[in-house]
Amino acid sequence: MNEATIGACAHPPGGPSAIPAPPAFADLGLSPSLCEALAARGYDRPTPIQAQAIPHLLEGRDLLGIAQTGTGKTAAFALPMLARLGAEGRRPTAGHPRALVLTPTRELAAQIAASFEAYGIRTGLRGTVVFGGVGKGPQVTALRRGVDVLVATPGRLLDLMAQRHVNLSRVGIFVLDEADRMLDMGFLPDVRRVVAALPAARQSMLFSATMPPPIAGLAQGLLRDPVRVAVTPPGSTVERVDQQVCFVDKQGKRDLLARILSNPAIGRALVFTRTKHGADKVARHLTQAGVRTAALHGNKTQGARERALDSFRAGTLRALVATDIAARGLDVPGITHVINYDLPNVPESYVHRIGRTARAGRAGVAISFCDETERTYLRDIQRELRREIPASREYGGPAPASLASAPRPAPSRRPGPRYRPQRRPARAPAAARARR
Repeated sequence: MNEATIGACAHPPGGPSAIPAPPAFADLGLSPSLCEALAARGYDRPTPIQAQAIPHLLEGRDLLGIAQTGTGKTAAFALPMLARLGAEGRRPTAGHPRALVLTPTRELAAQIAASFEAYGIRTGLRGTVVFGGVGKGPQVTALRRGVDVLVATPGRLLDLMAQRHVNLSRVGIFVLDEADRMLDMGFLPDVRRVVAALPAARQSMLFSATMPPPIAGLAQGLLRDPVRVAVTPPGSTVERVDQQVCFVDKQGKRDLLARILSNPAIGRALVFTRTKHGADKVARHLTQAGVRTAALHGNKTQGARERALDSFRAGTLRALVATDIAARGLDVPGITHVINYDLPNVPESYVHRIGRTARAGRAGVAISFCDETERTYLRDIQRELRREIPASREYGGPAPASLASAPRPAPSRRPGPRYRPQRRPARAPAAARARR
């Protein structure tokens, strides 16, 4: 393999009087083989989180990353991980991964694994991904062959550990991604069980968009003298997305959605509902209205989820109706519109949702429906954004006069999206774990 440094890895031109250019990936200490793989994907300069994190991670430091989706954090941990594993020169043994990435959802796990495969194509390192909803056979076979990098969701990983298909005692690098989402989904007890199986001598990284007290406590026990990196997406989503709100009766939402999607200017729309049942109902209504649509939520089989995402990415589907399972991490190019059929009851979720559009410098539109029961949610979102979302001139009327004084609904029993994690005994049945 030719490992000569190529253009994307070269130092930027310019004399002492030139304005300093952002660092190149080679300036961060990455190997030529990794730089070549990045250049093949069109990446020539690191994002802020990559530029700040990679040098410390190459030195073996622990890291606490406060980063939202769209900041490039996957490459921020994947590239130094691949560099360190490659430099060690060791080969993996059956059932003993050398590095572990733990992430909350199947879709995000698959996306992270694909990134590792793309970045590490010239390294000779092996990896695999394990999650529930599919058969264990291929996953067990891959683990038996030995993998350098294992990407996993908590439930399936604990199943495979209980059945002795995987042993974490030789993991030298551990990444906990989307930690606050783990909290929302009730996975922190599972995370702690996984961490307890890791060796004490390891490098650890924790990434989270927010830092509520339970996550701060987890980070304190997981990380040793960590470097802290906090970044926001380049060009705030709030600034780059054309946001508008439609004030509508609850009974009129479905007809309004169909009318909006009848506009041929809307190329690809991601529609968010608050519940799985609601996603199915809205998807059926749109299909009956002649819009090519599928639903995506946690009750779907893994095969159905993958087919829906693949069809949406390929443009076969014009709309995808999803719960907040699609609000973070998923990168689907070409989403022109995000439509909040139901407003989220957590303001941060709104920011994650609309971040699915206006990616890679493109324009994007976010349209939110607000019925009489959701006005307080809208008020809280606007407070979070520190700006008012204008009423849609095309699809809705002016804001109700009562919006500013809308009564606050009864608080949820706990903050966060309305997931309903099961309270399980220490060893849950395999069938229950597979549903994750």
